[in-house]
Amino acid sequence: MRDFFRGGRSPAFAREAMIATSHPLSTAAGVEILAAGGNAMDAALAAVAVQCVVDPLMTGIGGDCFALYAPAGGEVAALNGSGRAPAAATVERLTGLGLEGAIPQTSPHAVTIPGAVSAWAALHARFASLPMDRLFARAVGYAESGFPVTPRVAWDWQRNAELVGKDEGGRALFLPRGHAPKTGETHANPNLGRTLRAIAAKGAEAFYRGAVADSLVARLNALGGLHTAEDFADGMTAAAFVAPISAPYRGYEVVECPPNGQGVAALMILRILEGFDLSDRLSEAERIHLHAEATKLAYYHRDALIGDPATLGGTVETLLSEPAIAALRRRIDPERALPPALWDEPEHKDTVYLCAVDKDGNAVSFINSIFHGFGSTRADPETGVVLHSRGASFRLIEGHPNAIAPRKRPMHTIIPGMLRKDGETVMPFGVMGGQYQAAGHAAFLSGMLDRGLDVQAAIDAPRSFAFGGKLELEPAFDATTAANLAALGHDPVTVAVPLGGAQAIRIDRENGVLWGGSDPRKDGCALGF
Repeated sequence: MRDFFRGGRSPAFAREAMIATSHPLSTAAGVEILAAGGNAMDAALAAVAVQCVVDPLMTGIGGDCFALYAPAGGEVAALNGSGRAPAAATVERLTGLGLEGAIPQTSPHAVTIPGAVSAWAALHARFASLPMDRLFARAVGYAESGFPVTPRVAWDWQRNAELVGKDEGGRALFLPRGHAPKTGETHANPNLGRTLRAIAAKGAEAFYRGAVADSLVARLNALGGLHTAEDFADGMTAAAFVAPISAPYRGYEVVECPPNGQGVAALMILRILEGFDLSDRLSEAERIHLHAEATKLAYYHRDALIGDPATLGGTVETLLSEPAIAALRRRIDPERALPPALWDEPEHKDTVYLCAVDKDGNAVSFINSIFHGFGSTRADPETGVVLHSRGASFRLIEGHPNAIAPRKRPMHTIIPGMLRKDGETVMPFGVMGGQYQAAGHAAFLSGMLDRGLDVQAAIDAPRSFAFGGKLELEPAFDATTAANLAALGHDPVTVAVPLGGAQAIRIDRENGVLWGGSDPRKDGCALGF
């Protein structure tokens, strides 16, 4: 039980249906749809459409989407809604244009063809029950009439204002007063509302063909992009249902989307950690150390081996195999930090997450992203769309699994999760936060399954992240923990921005109750009835 004299929040409880998102207006839209008889997918689509309006730094219809859907009593379906590179995009072409090593966030070449609308259309056709114009009604209203800016959104907006202001379209859409909106001020994007109305009426075709696509192509071409109308038309069918991947942890099954997402990294971390005691018998520093070492190993393999699934062969199965995991586990020294290394025995950034459970027990785990804050910052005032920066994940290295190539999907950080036990869904969950997400999945589940934390307490727990040679720590950790980690050989640094944000809904079948958690690092909440 939490200390009621301290700040914090309790889990949300409901009996029939629930949704958890990182924005209160998004949660409210989803609850409204559930109360009107909509199912979990209806609620998720309504909520994400709102979020694309009211949290434009973190997501938008110019981004990508991944989802897991668990029908009551059925098998989990996974959807890959990531877009592809333009047909003209090659390593040779981009290096010939002066790019070296990496694609910058604000480059037009960081914009792959957005996959979100294709994903929404595929999910709606297969799982939803209400018409799209009903689901988009709240989002259209907020875009056209305006919405109040919440505190975390305002803070992020201010931090990214200078960057988005360098783009003419970004400045027009997001800094119309010459500055970022303050908490409580109202902001509108009526042209985005018009685009959403068109999608609601005509489906994905309204985004990928015709006036919207033509406007986006013209905007990208003016910036030097290689995009064509044909690239956008092909993007209409980019979303694909794929077989999920999974791994055991403490008697549960953890389900993730397969590559090109980094879900395999989350599963690797968990599989490595399963060989260690992570209960409260360990000190905080000892638990953080083990998590950091497993994270470094998994991310090292992710960066070297993961890309478009068409390039991978049996890589995922190999990485999750017992020989590979056992070998990686042996490389962890509980008493000192070590540099990561590839297992060489085989031959070969900003986001919103939401989840919903409906009265029939269907569950959806849903994530939508434009990668960096305001994505590429390249916005089209005519359509109200800001374009993502996911192509910045590509490598400009010939032969690399994640090297840019025509019609290729980049490696993705966004990963929805689903926890199962004995063939039944226990919890849709997700942790946003760019690179942190795979590490965040493992830390969140370990908090619940190793330490016995409830869903909200596991979300609230202070976070750490071993990445880029540093061990990032949220300020809630004390100086003694940081000193103990330094003594183990880590380079601890205190972060100025919270590490990610999480949502989850645990299905308690024994008591017939839903437990909802939503991250206090964001503005949102979990609600149900």
